[in-house]
Amino acid sequence: MNTHDQHGRGRTGPRLRRTRLLAAAGATALVLTAGLATPFAPAAQQAQAAEAGDAGATRADDGDGDGKKVLTVAVAQSVDSLSPFLAVRLLSTSINRLMYEYLTGYDPKDAHVVPGLATQWTPSPDKLTWTYTIRTGSKWSDGKPVTAEDAAWTFNKMMTDEGAATANGSFVGNFDEVTAPSATRLIIKLKKPQATMTALDVPIVPKHVWEKVGDFSEFNNDKSFPVVGDGPFVLTDYKPDSYVRLKANKTFWRGAPKFDELVFRYYKDQDAAVAALRKGEVSFVAGSPSLTPAQAASLKGAKNIRVNDAPGRRFYALATNPGAQARNGEKFGDGDPSLLDQRVRNALFLAVDRKTIIDKVFQGHAVEGQGYIPPRYSTYFWKPPAGQDLSYDPAKAARLLDEAGYKANAAGKRLGKDGKPLNYRVLCHATDPNDKAVGKYLQEWWGRLGIGVTLDCLDNVTDPWLAGKYDLAFDGWSVNPDPDFVLSIHTCAARPATPKDTGATDNFICDRKYDELYARQLAEYDPAKRADLVKQMESRLYDLGYMNVMAYPNAVEAYRTDQIESITTMPSKAGNIYGQDGYWSWWSAVPAKSGDSSDGSTSTGVIIGIVAGVVVLAGLGTFLAMRRRATADDRE
Repeated sequence: MNTHDQHGRGRTGPRLRRTRLLAAAGATALVLTAGLATPFAPAAQQAQAAEAGDAGATRADDGDGDGKKVLTVAVAQSVDSLSPFLAVRLLSTSINRLMYEYLTGYDPKDAHVVPGLATQWTPSPDKLTWTYTIRTGSKWSDGKPVTAEDAAWTFNKMMTDEGAATANGSFVGNFDEVTAPSATRLIIKLKKPQATMTALDVPIVPKHVWEKVGDFSEFNNDKSFPVVGDGPFVLTDYKPDSYVRLKANKTFWRGAPKFDELVFRYYKDQDAAVAALRKGEVSFVAGSPSLTPAQAASLKGAKNIRVNDAPGRRFYALATNPGAQARNGEKFGDGDPSLLDQRVRNALFLAVDRKTIIDKVFQGHAVEGQGYIPPRYSTYFWKPPAGQDLSYDPAKAARLLDEAGYKANAAGKRLGKDGKPLNYRVLCHATDPNDKAVGKYLQEWWGRLGIGVTLDCLDNVTDPWLAGKYDLAFDGWSVNPDPDFVLSIHTCAARPATPKDTGATDNFICDRKYDELYARQLAEYDPAKRADLVKQMESRLYDLGYMNVMAYPNAVEAYRTDQIESITTMPSKAGNIYGQDGYWSWWSAVPAKSGDSSDGSTSTGVIIGIVAGVVVLAGLGTFLAMRRRATADDRE
C-alpha cells in the first residue's frame, strides 16, 4: 500500500482478490495489535495460547541443543503469499527480499542505487536498450549457478502471464524484449524511455524451479521446503498465522548473516510482544505498525532496552471512494455519490485537524501530513503552497458544502441530493488504535458540519474495499526511494479489468491529467525534471481530494541490547530497522556476546511487530491462495 515494499510495500489497505479466498480453517483475520488499553497479562496469555503446539521456535538453540543463534521476529501481519509474483504485504515482500536478489539495491546509508545481482548497467545512447552485467559466482541454494537467463525468464514470465504480473507488473509494462545472450549478460529493450531501470524492485527467481509452476495466480510457494533462493536467507518452513522460518545462506555473496536462523512469528496482540520484550523472551518489537506512544514511553529507560524513534517511510491517509469502476467501464460498489464532487471531498479534509491528530493520537511520534510522499524522501517531497493548502478551516468547509448543494436542514443535518441526511461509512481496521482514535475525531469534526460518520471497523477490510462498498477508508503505504510504484497505483490502468477481477489500484482513482503526468515522469531521465513532474502529480492528487494524507508516522521500535549487539538502520543516521528497502537489518544483525534473556532463558529471539504503515492492513488472517492484483503491486 513492495514496497510497494518495494515501493513501499507494505500497504495497509486491502489488496486481495474478492474471489477464491481460501481461508485456512479456524484462522482469524490478521489482526493489528497494539491496543492502548490492553492489559499486558491477558495479552500475553492470548499470545501463549496462540503459540501452543509450536514450542521452541523462539529459543536460541531452537530446542535441539546445537547452540544455533536464532533471531525471532514477531509480526502482527499475516503472510498473503510467499510467491514473489503475488506478495504485496510488507511482511511478505520483506521475506522476498531475504530470499531473492534484485538486479540492484539501495544503500542503507542514503538509499543510493548499489549493485545487487547486477554488478553494472549501461543504457544505449537513446536509453531504449539497457545491458546488465550479472554477477559471476552466485549460486542458488541448491548449488546451481545464478545466470542472466534466470533474470530474463523472470521478466518474460511477467510480460506474458497475467498471474505472474500480479505483484510487479508495472515494472515490465514498457518492456519490449528481454534476452540473455550469455550467462552474465542481460539485455532489456524498452518501448520508450523508463526512469526506473536502476530501481526494478523485482525478485529474480530460479528458472529451473519456477518453470515447472502451472498457474502463477494460485501458486503460493509454500508447500515444498527448503525454497530455492539466492538471498541472505533460505526459507525452510512455514505455518500460516504462526511462523516463517529461514536459515542463513552461508554462501551469500555479501557474506553470511551473523544469526543462524531468522524466524518471523505471528503475534496477535502487540502488548504481548512488549511484555515478552520486557522479560527477555524476545529481542525486538516494532509494533503494528509502530509501538504506541504508551508502549514506547513504558520501555524508555528500561534495563537493556533501547527505543528507536526515527522518521518513517510511510504515510497515513484517508482514501475516498471515487466511484469504483473497472477498466471495461463497468461501475460497481456503493460509494456515496456526494463524494464524486471535489468540493465535498475538499470540505471533508478542511474539517480534519491534522495538528490534533499528531498531538493527541500519535503524541508527537509523527509529522503532519501534506503531500503523498513522506519528507524522508526530500527529492520528491511536496507540500502545498499557502493558497493551495487545505489547512483546518471548518467555516470554509461549510461554505464549500453549501456551494455544492449540500445544505443543512433545520436540525443541522446536511442533506444529500436524495433528501436524506449525509452519513459516511468509514472503513477502519478493528484492532488499529490509530484508526479508532482518528475515527472518533472525524465523528466530532464532521458532525459539526452536519454530517454523520459510521465507523465500519472490521478484521477483514479487504472484501468491502475491493468490492467498492465503502465511502472512505483509512489507508497507508510504505514508499520506496524511487516512488514510481506508489504513484502507479492511482493510474487508470491499475484498475481491475472487470468488477470480478482485482487490479493494482489503491482505491479506483482514474484521472487523465494524472495519467499524463505519470507517463511523463516515467520517461524522464533528468532527475530534477522528473522530481518536478512527480511533485505535479502530488499536487494533482492533493487537489482531487481522493487521497488525503493526515500524517507521516515515525518508525517506533525497541530491542534488547543484551541480545542484539548491533543492527543497521536505514538510513544510517536516523532510520528504521524493520521494513527497510532491502535486507540490511537482519543480514547485519550481530548477536550480543551474552545471549541470555533477562529471565534466564537462552532466547535470542527478535520479535518485531510489523511496521507496515499507519493503516496496517488488517485483512484476512489465514494464508490466502488467490490471484492478486492484475498489474502493479503494492510493494510493501
